[in-house]
Amino acid sequence: MTQEEKQLLLTDLCARLPYRVKGLTNGRKVTIYSFDIGDLQNDLRTIKPYLRPMSSMTEEEKKEFHHVASLQRNYLGDDIFYTHWQIYDWLNKNYFDYRGLISKGLALEAPEEMYKN
Repeated sequence: MTQEEKQLLLTDLCARLPYRVKGLTNGRKVTIYSFDIGDLQNDLRTIKPYLRPMSSMTEEEKKEFHHVASLQRNYLGDDIFYTHWQIYDWLNKNYFDYRGLISKGLALEAPEEMYKN
């Protein structure tokens, strides 16, 4: 695992902490909801979160995603600006792999019903 891949995985996992992402570490299923940053950096090679491919987004989720995205336009005088953090929060909350971690071998594809609750 390269330093760049470690940083990418660490960034992704930190953003997902409030959503209790599931994963494997040393072959054991775990729920990642907190960690000691030092321990995590040492063990990043053993952690693989379960994420959903973007292609698994249902029609209902696509509508919700587009609704969240459409609310991100804010007006300030004549200028329009976007607050993208709410889009990323929605993607994290729904466990979508928008960083391409699955294709990089840094995450596992979540079984279809894993996050249905």
